[in-house]
Amino acid sequence: MLSVRLPEDLEIRLNALASQINRTKSFYAVEALSRHIEELEDIYLSEKAHEKFVLSGEEALSADEVRKTLGLLE
Repeated sequence: MLSVRLPEDLEIRLNALASQINRTKSFYAVEALSRHIEELEDIYLSEKAHEKFVLSGEEALSADEVRKTLGLLE
């Protein structure tokens, strides 16, 4: 169970949408979270991975160096 306090303007918009389309506010809240959560995961997990890489002191490779290492350059 999750309880969220919405800003008044967002609650008004959500109420209007729910009444016009005949769906519950919960339906749209779940829909919005479902669509946005993957993007948030990508952002925060990539930031965490980058921080870990920086702290490791490991040297970064250029795209050409990676291609060469993988045998993708002729």
